Amino acid sequence: MLAYTYVEQGSFALKEKPKPVLEGPRDAIVKVTLSSICTSDLHIKHGSVPRAVPGITVGHEMVGVVEEVGSQVARVKPGDRVTVNVETFCGDCFFCRKGYVNNCTDPNGGWALGCRIDGGQAEYVRVPYADQGLNKIPDGVTDRQALFVGDILATGFWAARISEITREDTVLILGAGPTGLCTLQCVLLKEPKQVILCEKDPVRLRFVREHHPDVLTVGPDRVLEFVQMHSGHGGADVVIEAAGGEDTFRLAWQCARPNAVVTIVALYDQPQVLPLPEMYGKNLTFKTGGVDGCDCQEILELIAQGRLDTSALITHTYPLKDIQTAYDLFENRRDHVIKVAIEPGDAGERNSKSCTSKEELP
Repeated sequence: MLAYTYVEQGSFALKEKPKPVLEGPRDAIVKVTLSSICTSDLHIKHGSVPRAVPGITVGHEMVGVVEEVGSQVARVKPGDRVTVNVETFCGDCFFCRKGYVNNCTDPNGGWALGCRIDGGQAEYVRVPYADQGLNKIPDGVTDRQALFVGDILATGFWAARISEITREDTVLILGAGPTGLCTLQCVLLKEPKQVILCEKDPVRLRFVREHHPDVLTVGPDRVLEFVQMHSGHGGADVVIEAAGGEDTFRLAWQCARPNAVVTIVALYDQPQVLPLPEMYGKNLTFKTGGVDGCDCQEILELIAQGRLDTSALITHTYPLKDIQTAYDLFENRRDHVIKVAIEPGDAGERNSKSCTSKEELP
């Protein structure tokens, strides 16, 4: 089968690999029907993920159809359409029982797929602990609607959940990239008084204004003054940092009011500085770390109810055989790209001539 492979720092390649097989009784083999490229894949390419193993198939955003299950798998069966969680978790260890599945103590726990074991930018993927890592897609929900459930939509949902948002709050989101846009939809479910989104890309700002006209938008050069102007206590009640830029960590705590919650979901290429003397007296609560992706079933139900829909983020679709071109487009942010869908196998071949926007951006 074709599989996009991490060769060494700075180098990915499309290679032929054997189809995966069951390695344990809790495994499942999933035929991938749609996958995507994540910024975290680029972090692997750039050497910012030391745990990434050369030779693995990359990719951790995918949906597919269960083809085979191990003897101890009970929640899914062959033929089920499923989302795949970015995290591998046993469900039994101390952290899993607490709901902190990102910290699962299993050797393959946490972010394993597409990082430490073979992932889903391929025709097939082996999913360990399938009862925890797979969720059935409800009837009526398309692959495109479900594509981001296991990663960036789970991240946005988790960020909104841990940020303690109330209906009286002004919430600032830094970054209108894919994670920021998923976070925005999940924050809006909390019905805060005001949401402000900070982004410098005019195309992404236009996307937000078109799809979420009640959300205030501003560029990073004016965000500090703007937030103070549009909040009642000298800053935002909640700040969610989803940008991961050179200066966005500093902006996050600067834009927060005293005693605010600052939630960091961005992944940085460089270490960030926590200048405690400068923020003394602000009494901020920081919440950081990798997503605990254990809300996927609830997210799928919200999609089925029409309350969440991130399919508009898919601006381009490519067959797996052209994934190198898709990476080049995504990494260099050309042609108004937000997210790219990758179609393996027969679907990708059928659609190989339509590698353009599925939805015209405003």
